[in-house]
Amino acid sequence: MARTAAIAGATSSVASPRASEPDAATEHLIVISGLSGAGKSQASKLFEDLGYSCVDNLPPALLDDFLSLRRAEPDRYRQSALVLDIRSGDPAPAIERAAATLASEGSKLELIYLEASDASLVSRFSETRHRHPLQATRSGVQASIAEERRRLARTRDLANHVIDTSGLSIGQLKDRLFAAVPRAPDSNQLRIDIVTFGFKYGIPLEADLVFDVRFLTNPYWNPQLKPLSGLEEPVRDFVLGQPAANRFLELVTELLELTVPAYRAEGKEQLRVALGCTGGYHRSIALAEELGRRLAQMSGASVAVFHRELER
Repeated sequence: MARTAAIAGATSSVASPRASEPDAATEHLIVISGLSGAGKSQASKLFEDLGYSCVDNLPPALLDDFLSLRRAEPDRYRQSALVLDIRSGDPAPAIERAAATLASEGSKLELIYLEASDASLVSRFSETRHRHPLQATRSGVQASIAEERRRLARTRDLANHVIDTSGLSIGQLKDRLFAAVPRAPDSNQLRIDIVTFGFKYGIPLEADLVFDVRFLTNPYWNPQLKPLSGLEEPVRDFVLGQPAANRFLELVTELLELTVPAYRAEGKEQLRVALGCTGGYHRSIALAEELGRRLAQMSGASVAVFHRELER
């Protein structure tokens, strides 16, 4: 029996991005940056489909000019998404200046940084036959990727949201992007993104906390449960019925109840928690859904759950 997983199943009902697309009234300016080949152009197209005014490869030196244009024509550029990356130089200084300017005007710059594993990026450049923008005549793609990571380190540090696009479908990328976009004035809440993954496919690069749940008995070896995902009741009951599973959930919930107020006090806006099992299809999903339900009751935090491997 084949696995069944629709795009809508990639996100949990705890805080489904599909249920609430970005608010048209938001005054936040979206800036997309990140590694070449990580999906910035696709992200720009997704925002454009929502009616955003999008500019791809805006030179950082022109960011101040764009802010002036935005002030002059607020109705036209109220919803804007810009792509700034290494092609036109280091974007970090311009982003820092723009963020300070917008803050002084009562608005905010929301920086989304896209990245992917080296293996994913090399594969994408091979498939498209595109040349890496930093690739010199004698340097290989991997050396160019490493250099780009180094040059963009400051930009990554500035990001409000870091998204690892390795293995993501367009539908999953859309969910992750829309979950990152503010829908209302800043409520001072910490956003907790719970991401499930399979260790066989690699650990999510953006994770702040990683938990290995392979200590639990694996439903994969039960012929009746193997084709089902952790979203389905038989697998959920099998996983959560193990005493170790509930103890794990209690400890992780206690850890986050302790640390979330401190993260908020330090000004952190997003916490990325990754739960991994072998294939990312059974144990991690069942646990993440239950953890999301528990954390949704926590004051000062909003929670969303994403399942990276559901569409494999």
